[in-house]
Amino acid sequence: MSRVLSAVAWPYANGPRHIGHVAGFGVPSDVFSRYMRMAGHDVLMVSGTDEHGTPILVAADQEGIAPKDLADRNNRIIVEDLTALGLSYDLFTRTTSRNHYQVVQTMFEGVRDNGYMVVETTSGAVSPSTGRTLPDRYIEGVCPHCGYDGARGDQCDNCGNQLDPTDLINPRSKINGETPEFVETDHYFLDLPALAEELGRWLDNREKSGLWRTNVIKFSQHLLEDIRPRAMTRDIDWGIPVPGWEDKPNKRLYVWFDAVVGYLSASIEWARRIGEPERWRDWWNDPEALSYYFMGKDNIVFHSQIWPAELLGYNGKGDRGGEPGTYGELNLPTQVVASEFLTMEGRKFSSSRKVTIFVRDVLSRYQPDALRYFISIAGPETSDSDFTWAEFVRRNNSELVAGWGNLVNRTAAMIAKNFGEIPAPGPLEAIDNELLEQVRRGFEVVGGYIENHHQRAALGELMRIIGEANTYVSQTEPFKLKAPEERERLGTILHTLIQVVSDLNTMMSVFLPHSSNEIDKVVGGTGDLAHMPHIEEVEDLDGGDPYPIITGDYSNPRPWASVPVRVGTPIAKPSPVFVKLDPEVVDEELARLEDQ
Repeated sequence: MSRVLSAVAWPYANGPRHIGHVAGFGVPSDVFSRYMRMAGHDVLMVSGTDEHGTPILVAADQEGIAPKDLADRNNRIIVEDLTALGLSYDLFTRTTSRNHYQVVQTMFEGVRDNGYMVVETTSGAVSPSTGRTLPDRYIEGVCPHCGYDGARGDQCDNCGNQLDPTDLINPRSKINGETPEFVETDHYFLDLPALAEELGRWLDNREKSGLWRTNVIKFSQHLLEDIRPRAMTRDIDWGIPVPGWEDKPNKRLYVWFDAVVGYLSASIEWARRIGEPERWRDWWNDPEALSYYFMGKDNIVFHSQIWPAELLGYNGKGDRGGEPGTYGELNLPTQVVASEFLTMEGRKFSSSRKVTIFVRDVLSRYQPDALRYFISIAGPETSDSDFTWAEFVRRNNSELVAGWGNLVNRTAAMIAKNFGEIPAPGPLEAIDNELLEQVRRGFEVVGGYIENHHQRAALGELMRIIGEANTYVSQTEPFKLKAPEERERLGTILHTLIQVVSDLNTMMSVFLPHSSNEIDKVVGGTGDLAHMPHIEEVEDLDGGDPYPIITGDYSNPRPWASVPVRVGTPIAKPSPVFVKLDPEVVDEELARLEDQ
């Protein structure tokens, strides 16, 4: 058994999340975490809503409400959506909790006191018409690296390079289009050059492990070629105050310093909430513990450079030395698992351009496992992929309904009709043993794919075995075995099939937890194969406002192994688990998209 931290990217709370977001951070992390629990590992899966920074402030200004009120509203929407999708967080919290404030400030002080936060005077952007500071994300221009017109003042989404507003060619305000003025201002900078040698050594070791996706490790190493200090504070009045700058109320910690510390702060909050306040150290201080960070590719830089550099600085592992603070020496990521982008009907997701479909809207009209299935089998694992309604309907109908659902229904229906319970098998023939052996091997093959973050291949293998099981039905033709002397053979075939369905459902539960629980009941189980998350309304541990969290009891999961079915277990006539979609759904959804 290993301790495994599933560190899941924090969705930004400036609005509801669309399916492109959960394709990057949500479903992949849940599939992995569910599998690792079933394989016997001690998993801690944490995240929360990221609620500071400029977009929250600007959106709140536009609505005429306080930033906290906007964050509260969107936090609840996101919590409800991710719970409905079945994401099995041990704790999903938020960055406006007082616990998070304390952990972030403690981390900042540790990095600063070790000498890796330095004050520098730099140019800050100001709106000429209002006199207000223009934060980096609200300045756009031409990227000096790739020429993309639409790069932001903190990062180019086209090439992924980090930027400063002064780097942009022809900078302009995203709010009103005016050219910003630049004035001198003091900020704390993370001294990345002083951490570059250790950062490079860590990345080289990660490359040698052979575990990282090639695009992620190469991009991360490329970042070292132009490494420079990065500002970790901002001129803004919404965020976490900067320790030592209490006399500068308009200075706040940069939202991305704040957000990545959330993995640690959420782990600490989880431990405090279960009444074992030091338990988080099992995942953060034990060098044998493993940690996997899940996100979209636009966040690689913060997880393969900024966050590891902050951890190295806190641990005192850079050129200036130093000692770890009260949190002790903290583990760096074992792997940064970054997905590519999901597009929609050939276009990039964009809420501002009304090219989007929110998680909530999909779940209001379709089964959650239909969405989870599409993301897992056709998502942007190692290359960009496109979500189309035609493909969503096709995969639902031809693969989930006609493939997996059909196998489940016909197996249970034949047993219910002929025996009413799981029959005892007679002597197994070669065709029976061959199918059973394929399924038993599937646990190793599918599990290996998931553990190494090849989820499309894992689910593809499962669907291949399902196809073999349906072929087995066609070849053995149990529906034709009606004579008394054929009853033993009929019982053997149906026993083989119910064993195959039960084992396939065990493996499928990490991908499709909702339907797997229903299928578990169909094959005579208790319907709790996949443990599900729930929402709890909690008090802030340190006196802040109450808020909802996602949590759950995922202890004692079913093992990732073939478990023999029990002869004599009652089996009733089943109802279809999956809903077949009318092809007209495609035109209806495309019309909705055009009407946005």
